[in-house]
Amino acid sequence: MSANASKRPRLDPPGQRTESKESGILDEEILRLVFKSIKWDLRVLCLTASLNRKLRAIAKRLLWRELCEYRAPRMAAALATGFPNGRIGGGWHALAKLMFFCCGCQSTGHFTVSRPSPGHFVRESRFSKTSGRSFLAKKCRGDLLYVTDPCEHAMGDREDDLGIYRGVFKGFMRSKTFACLIQRQVEFEERVRCPYCGARVWSMTTAGLVPKSAARRLGSRDGGLEYFVCVNGHLHGTCWLVPLSSDEDDRYEDDDEAGGSDFDPDAEGEAGVSGAVYGDRPVTNGTLCSIQDTPNGLID
Repeated sequence: MSANASKRPRLDPPGQRTESKESGILDEEILRLVFKSIKWDLRVLCLTASLNRKLRAIAKRLLWRELCEYRAPRMAAALATGFPNGRIGGGWHALAKLMFFCCGCQSTGHFTVSRPSPGHFVRESRFSKTSGRSFLAKKCRGDLLYVTDPCEHAMGDREDDLGIYRGVFKGFMRSKTFACLIQRQVEFEERVRCPYCGARVWSMTTAGLVPKSAARRLGSRDGGLEYFVCVNGHLHGTCWLVPLSSDEDDRYEDDDEAGGSDFDPDAEGEAGVSGAVYGDRPVTNGTLCSIQDTPNGLID
């Protein structure tokens, strides 16, 4: 018997695998099929991304984008169009968090609240480029901006409720809004960071780029709002919501391209996002929070 024939195949020691012998849980195609079968459940994806470094890397490179494209296909396609490999500012994991997470609120330079309002996951959201146009100065109307309806937070010590909203620009570094901020030499805010990617932010109030149409769209009084935009194009802001009469409510419904309050992901100008599974459980302390306080898996 030859020496070659007498050799027995050697088995890898326990815990050691070659790259060609990845376990099923680390196989990207298997992961995609599993999450597709459970309709890209946000909670399961968060838990999966927090298990180890390899799964976290796969989620960041592939799975968060797939979730965004499943939940809001038209908005995701619009944001990625025209950019190499579909990359977006801040990454797809930051966009996923922005879709499902109301960042809460603390007092800022131009907006004062009596007590902080904690952040929380939302059950569903409607991102509207129609609303987004209301947040753009006239010279910046060519930019593409999606903005949500305000998330209402009851404040017991005053009549008006607190509204917290969020949004995202397409290609912010190429936008007219970014050019205006640079031209006006607006400084970054010292104490506020983006709650979605951790980047530095500009106050649009300080920049003088808040149009009166923003207050009308939100249902707030002029001067009763503030919002910030980070270098990656993520927007977050707050406002005082003025109770509307029935006539005013009808007027705002007629002005909305989606029509009514139902979330319709196929309506022109709208991107419906639904399916967040955390309900309204408080998660973080809002605008001034550290991104390390957020749930595992959504932010590095």
